[in-house]
Amino acid sequence: MPRVIITHDIREVDRWLAGKDERAAAMPGATGVTDLVALDGSNQAAVTFETDDLDALLAMLQAMPPEVAAQAESHGVIPPFTVYVER
Repeated sequence: MPRVIITHDIREVDRWLAGKDERAAAMPGATGVTDLVALDGSNQAAVTFETDDLDALLAMLQAMPPEVAAQAESHGVIPPFTVYVER
C-alpha cells in the first residue's frame, strides 16, 4: 500500500484537528491516518496515510462528492490540495 501525503491550507488548526475521524473515514481505503500542522504558526496542514485504493482516492479528490466537500468546508479546509504518493 502506498503512503500518501495531502497538504492544504486550513482556516483554524483546532477546528481542522477536531474533524480527524470524519476526515479519515472519507478517504477511500485509508489506514494509519496522521494529521500534521505547521510549526511556524501558519495555517498549513497535511494528512498522511496508507491506502489500498489509490485510484478511488485520486478520483474522489478530482471530483469531490458534495457531502465530502461540505465536510471539508466545515472542517475549515482550503483547497487546492497537493498530493504526494510514495513510489
